[in-house]
Amino acid sequence: MLPYMHPVLDLLFLASVAVIWGMIIYQLVLTLAGYRYRHQISQEHERLLAAGHEPASISIMIPARNEELVIDKTISTILALDYPADRLELVIINDGSSDRTAEIISNRSASDSRIKLVNLPVGEIGHGKAYALNQGLRHCTHDLVAIYDADNMPERKALRTLALHLQADPSLAAVIGKFRCVNRRHTWLTRFINIETIAFQWILQAGRFHLSRVAILPGTNYIIKKSVIEAVGGWDDRAITEDSELSMRIYQAGWQIKFMPLSVTWEQEPETLAVWTRQRTRWVRGNNYVIRKFIKPMLKLRSRFLITEFVYLFALYYLFLAATVISLLLFLAGGVGLIALNVPGPYFAVWMSAFALFTLEIFVVLGYEGEDSAANILLTIAMYLTYCQLWLYIVFKALILDARRHRVGVWDKTERFKVEETVDEGAGVA
Repeated sequence: MLPYMHPVLDLLFLASVAVIWGMIIYQLVLTLAGYRYRHQISQEHERLLAAGHEPASISIMIPARNEELVIDKTISTILALDYPADRLELVIINDGSSDRTAEIISNRSASDSRIKLVNLPVGEIGHGKAYALNQGLRHCTHDLVAIYDADNMPERKALRTLALHLQADPSLAAVIGKFRCVNRRHTWLTRFINIETIAFQWILQAGRFHLSRVAILPGTNYIIKKSVIEAVGGWDDRAITEDSELSMRIYQAGWQIKFMPLSVTWEQEPETLAVWTRQRTRWVRGNNYVIRKFIKPMLKLRSRFLITEFVYLFALYYLFLAATVISLLLFLAGGVGLIALNVPGPYFAVWMSAFALFTLEIFVVLGYEGEDSAANILLTIAMYLTYCQLWLYIVFKALILDARRHRVGVWDKTERFKVEETVDEGAGVA
């Protein structure tokens, strides 16, 4: 039987190649922009330090649910931050924990008046992180509010660095820092996640901010103005990724968000594929919600940078997925002789070039964190062929669950483990 041939197949193949390469070129541009921003922000930070700004008072919020393994360590790390003790308060929202979380926080607050324990009423528990943050905000005394997850270990100067840059620019609603994987050497999966998070922050966050002054709130290690949160209506209780959803409304209101990579916190990442799959599926479903909510308002914005960012979000989850799947199916069908493409070209060289660019981009940003070892380069190659392909399954799964309107678990968070490491400014995890 002769292989099936049709011009539509040729067009599909060419379109998929064009989309994939368009995304790769954009990522390369962002990598170069992130490189420039890395040097620029270091010089800017030195100038602000020399100006000697007085640190403002800050309320730190930590939403917590069943965090007995980590919450005491987190409290100790935050209270040891390089920040004036009389200008800090720590508001910890206990969302119906069934373990010793509330007891541990209560014991710490009894010996330190800066610690406030907010126990959500029985009828209000289990609604998720966004709801807990909205309730905790009522108990924050100061206009500057920092957010940390319950497992975080910020480096000593992390908070001061964020506050310094937020105070220096009145156009800013928030300044976000960087997060690192504290358990990056525990499993193959956490090694992949470590590489992924470094690449995301130095390519997407840093590169995007340098080009368009756009940054997206992470779930942790950022300072935001309470007045801005209240002005835009607080966190959206229905949003799974409450940080990216809030980011959109902040930009809609005319405020800015700044990426400050010199502020670092260390957090725990999933160590099993099952936990990782649940977490990343929630992230994709959360971004699907953001796309549905803002697709019409965003297209009406005057800022071409925000429109570009929104289009990129759409392209990342839908166009790139479709292009990858189509090209893969056509490749497999052609390989077994079912179809034939009348599109001449060095496509193996094209694929190898894409693979080489991917590896080069990762190698460059790993060097920023001192992790450009031979082992990590080999991991990056393996990551391209395995971990990155798993994202196709995650996006498909999220789309199916959304189509079925499957209920989302509001506190389906990373499983915690007890950490004995300490953090040291500029040195990472000791």
